Amino acid sequence: MDLRAGNLETIKRYLELDPALYEETVDDEVQWKGCIFSADVLKVKLPDGSFATREIAWHHGGCGVAAFHEGKLCLVRQYRVALGRMTLEIPAGKLEMGEEPVVCAARELTEETGLVADELVPLAVSAGSIGFTNEATRVFLARGLHQSEAHPDEGEFVGVVWLPLEDILAGVRAGLIQDSKTIIAAQALALGER
Repeated sequence: MDLRAGNLETIKRYLELDPALYEETVDDEVQWKGCIFSADVLKVKLPDGSFATREIAWHHGGCGVAAFHEGKLCLVRQYRVALGRMTLEIPAGKLEMGEEPVVCAARELTEETGLVADELVPLAVSAGSIGFTNEATRVFLARGLHQSEAHPDEGEFVGVVWLPLEDILAGVRAGLIQDSKTIIAAQALALGER
């Protein structure tokens, strides 16, 4: 018996729409549209009849891949301007409009690392900042890895490293690895999703 499966019926019940908690959007004003996301200001009616403002960043989402081989996870080293520092992350990228997530995951894995997977298995979906964005990253486990040639996007500079899972988990606990999709991938692997 798989103890990790749990009883999903209780979770599904708690995720049903609750009128006592529902916020109805009564106005939506586009503030800005860009290549990666757009920003709107919403006026919402709260359950008690009062009104509030919500600032929302709309995003197509992305995909990340846990490429795990012989106890090591493939990570990319990248400088992230938003954080002002280097990061270690699983290979990932944004979904193109209408693109299937598994296609995006396969493309990003090969572009950034040169790895090709025989199979990509869904692990989880990460909605990292649900208070202000709908961005969600689908995380896949790569099985049957083969090395090909990397071809990062123009303007994308990454380095590839393979680190032991134990080191990555220690890096997460120490606050050195903070990327949510990478944390989810490492935790799933630690639970035996291989």
